[in-house]
Amino acid sequence: MKILIIGASGHVGRAAAGALEGHDIVSASRNGHPSVDVTDPASVERLFEEVGQVDAVIAAVGSVPFAPLAELGRDDFESALRGKVLSQLDIVRIGTRFVRDGGSFTLTSGILAREPIATGAAASLVNGAIEAFVLGAAAELPRGIRINAVSPSVLEDAPSYHSSFPGFVPVSSYRVGMAYAKSVLGVQTGQTFPVD
Repeated sequence: MKILIIGASGHVGRAAAGALEGHDIVSASRNGHPSVDVTDPASVERLFEEVGQVDAVIAAVGSVPFAPLAELGRDDFESALRGKVLSQLDIVRIGTRFVRDGGSFTLTSGILAREPIATGAAASLVNGAIEAFVLGAAAELPRGIRINAVSPSVLEDAPSYHSSFPGFVPVSSYRVGMAYAKSVLGVQTGQTFPVD
């Protein structure tokens, strides 16, 4: 199976790649080869043109500002939407014609869609949007293409984030990777797979 992982150099992307070892993995990231800027639809288009037809696409991308709600302006929320929602939406919108019949997309949301933290309002907004988009898109994608999201908690391998998630139990990269494998290799669609 040919699987394109966008955001392959990050913690989550590496976890997904590890769980799908043995498949033909194409790893794309901002500074890798092939490279992609997910905030630029033209760059996403070029990536798919370069990679060609695939069986599955994993989007392990998204940047979001963290700050107290009272300090977040409209620009911050627009940045969050561009960085995590519109980027993944473009991956699906542009990538659909490059995914083979019966293939799949797996997007990435996060635990803040269902559990809040201080400074996490923008992240909660965009994670929830990703999960709602997956539900709606599953009903309309053509040719038997499936779509799901993986929604991990903070990763054990990302200790710099642990203090922002007090009382949250960090999850292993193995468990996160298995959720991506479940989405790619399974039969579900329109689902969000929480990992917490």
